[in-house]
Amino acid sequence: MDAGRADRQLRLIADTVAMSERLGVEVWLRGGWAMDFFLGRVTRDHVDIDWDAWIHDAAAMTAALSADGYEAISGPPPDQQLDVAKDGLEMSFAWLARGHDGEVVSAGGPYAGERWPDGMLDWPSGRIGAVQCPIISPHVQIECKEMWPAWVPGSRRREKDAPDIARLRQELQSRRP
Repeated sequence: MDAGRADRQLRLIADTVAMSERLGVEVWLRGGWAMDFFLGRVTRDHVDIDWDAWIHDAAAMTAALSADGYEAISGPPPDQQLDVAKDGLEMSFAWLARGHDGEVVSAGGPYAGERWPDGMLDWPSGRIGAVQCPIISPHVQIECKEMWPAWVPGSRRREKDAPDIARLRQELQSRRP
């Protein structure tokens, strides 16, 4: 594991949480870093940092990230996700919206209006050391990792998903009363 890279990514996570608080916007870690914040430790190398945030905050967040030295990089449609890089590290912000019944949905792109699993944003913040951060529910993390090939036709199960699912399930089981 590249400890230096993980430390740099943890600093970016802490900076992003501080930025969101300054702006009065909500962000949630998703993906591998959400799992690690739930577990309370870094379990593996991470290629990038994945976030969820509300589409109505996209302009403010994009401006703040740009002012902080992030550069936009190519990726999915801008109404679906913002991809940025700084100092050789990448982050992505998938945009969320509310559907007709108040449910959380994908804000844009080819999956616009698609509903995310219930309870996705209802989990307490996670922590690694002194860094505390909102995370998506570990139950939803498992569902997303299990459903990836079905939700994204033509994609294959990723090697990292099976061990991530096992870690999440083991920790959820250990926390049962």
